[in-house]
Amino acid sequence: MPTSSRQQSRSPGERIDLDQAEAALVEQYARLVRLAYLVLPPAVGRHRRVLAAHGIVQRALPGTGSRLLRPAPRRVPSPRGARDRPGYAWVREQILREALAHERRPRWWPGRLPPPRVLRPGLPVVWGLRFFPRAGGTEELALDQALSKADGVTRAALALSALEGLPEPGVREVLSRLGVTDTSTPVVLAGRLAREAEGDPAALVRSAEFDPSSVRTRPTDLLRRRHRVRLGMALGAAVVAAALLLTLFGTGAATLPSAGPAPVPRGTGALDPRGVVDEKEVPWDDTSRVDFTAWPTRGERTGDEELLARALNAWARAARAVRGAAARGEHEGVRVTRAPGTPVDAPPRSPKLLFAGDVDGSAVVLLHDGQRAVRYARPLDGKGDAALDLVRTDDADVTTAAALVLSRTRAGTRYLTAPWVARSTTRDLLRPDTPAAALAVSRSGVSDPVPGAPAGGSCARLPVLQLRSSARIVENHSFLLADLGDLTPVHLTYTPLPGSGAPARQPREATGPAALLAWARLGCRLDAMRGLGVRSVNTWDFARQDLPEDGGRAVWACTRADTWRGPGDVLLSLRTPASSPAAPVDVVGRARATAACSRFGRHVVAGTHWRSPAGHWYVVGAGSRAVTALRARGAVSGVQRGTTFARRAPEDARVRLTGSLADGGTLRELSYEKG
Repeated sequence: MPTSSRQQSRSPGERIDLDQAEAALVEQYARLVRLAYLVLPPAVGRHRRVLAAHGIVQRALPGTGSRLLRPAPRRVPSPRGARDRPGYAWVREQILREALAHERRPRWWPGRLPPPRVLRPGLPVVWGLRFFPRAGGTEELALDQALSKADGVTRAALALSALEGLPEPGVREVLSRLGVTDTSTPVVLAGRLAREAEGDPAALVRSAEFDPSSVRTRPTDLLRRRHRVRLGMALGAAVVAAALLLTLFGTGAATLPSAGPAPVPRGTGALDPRGVVDEKEVPWDDTSRVDFTAWPTRGERTGDEELLARALNAWARAARAVRGAAARGEHEGVRVTRAPGTPVDAPPRSPKLLFAGDVDGSAVVLLHDGQRAVRYARPLDGKGDAALDLVRTDDADVTTAAALVLSRTRAGTRYLTAPWVARSTTRDLLRPDTPAAALAVSRSGVSDPVPGAPAGGSCARLPVLQLRSSARIVENHSFLLADLGDLTPVHLTYTPLPGSGAPARQPREATGPAALLAWARLGCRLDAMRGLGVRSVNTWDFARQDLPEDGGRAVWACTRADTWRGPGDVLLSLRTPASSPAAPVDVVGRARATAACSRFGRHVVAGTHWRSPAGHWYVVGAGSRAVTALRARGAVSGVQRGTTFARRAPEDARVRLTGSLADGGTLRELSYEKG
């Protein structure tokens, strides 16, 4: 551990030029403050760490009369290699020594309070505001959590290595100067932290997450401050009254009125409404992560701590509600719904605030913790229960992070759109020839209500969102989103038929004529996926077949619904010629929790019974592009080369198809359940 005394010389008899030290501190002030912030114990909180880091650096130099620093003739410092001068190294050691001293507590000091050095008065001093560095991504958050579990010397070793760029011998030398007797252990632990970091440690420690010179501000608890002022005035009045009574009645005793219990904070740590990440300005067009981390904070009630506290506490108690334990107190009556596979535990750290405002008669809060999006809604008139909805959003992208549901009413679904959405429209998925209609969206991203599908199971219309992303992120394209009952709308895509001799095609946006025609036939089948935590649905036209007896040309398709948690369900269909562009397809089978029709299951074989216009029954089947022949076994047997199969058979004939693959393998007909 470092020594307790403040060593101010680098070696016996060596003196450091005062001007050199001053120049190094001024030139490298932001870097030195970041260094101190990294080494300070995270347990004291980000606000105190910011102030303590600045205070340590500003007090690094002693007075000009110090016997250890001697002034020298002033000269212009070199613009390069400033950190290589002895003055910088000396200042750095003083800062590290002071930062490490913050972690030591007297034995009698309460464990929940910051160390005495953090509480001692000194510049800078801030009243009425709290400071927080800007939040980084998931990699920075993971590193910050790892640093909070390490000791101060390990944090210093990592900072010297990643931020200062010192080699291992240099790190050991600096730690030795700080009085650390065992320099091997912290260097090894720091190396382990660097290897386990989710990214380049040098880039992570230089991010906004660890920059106390670029901070966000929030007011302190205004309600508690007002209560304290009132309490102080009441106590002052009581003291004056007691003094008057003593003056009037001599030594007679007087009883002061009780001030009552002190206000209790609404939450701590991740549940503190003052700690939510509130970013009004986010450079969404200058980032490599176009997802919910690039959303700004919007809404007229982002500063309403009472509303945020209700939302956070409802989130914290969601696990009990899901297990059937009734919530108590002011959060009684919160209905909790979650998409399948979504954890309901409280956020591990302060989440990001995406929206807070009044929408359609409810106070709505949208939060994001890096892995989940959460919506809290409470009726403004106090009638009815509050609602808490949770859904996974890991690995969201420009399309799946393009909108979140704000409210659902009889008028329709209202969305909050991403900042990169340049144009918003709606279209009826069942009417592919009808142009998309404009959807009004406010400057804060709140859309007008989008009418939903008719109630009662009818499929007369199916409105979906058609959004266009901004050219500022080089993703200038349109895409479709459908509301299937979850907090995040579902991304609809389309994979066209394989081309002759062309490689396998990739899913594309379902906005072209062929895609819209395919989805018009399949749209009514989306209702079966409602509320299942679906992330995206892709329809893959994998084979085309000329049906016998002039039955026309049909298309075999596999529609795959991928969930946020990973598994996907598939629906196999046969689109035969129809008189209406929205005529429902013939569903020939389903499979659940399968890799079929994904990039991990690129081959498929399907079959069904089909009746010709002349009334004859056939067994028909098809395989994907890698299938070279199809073989039937059962009531009907035979082999047909190519990707399709058709053979006369009774309506109830039991037949199984097997496909031969180009690489010599075989593929059985996909297991399915009729319906």
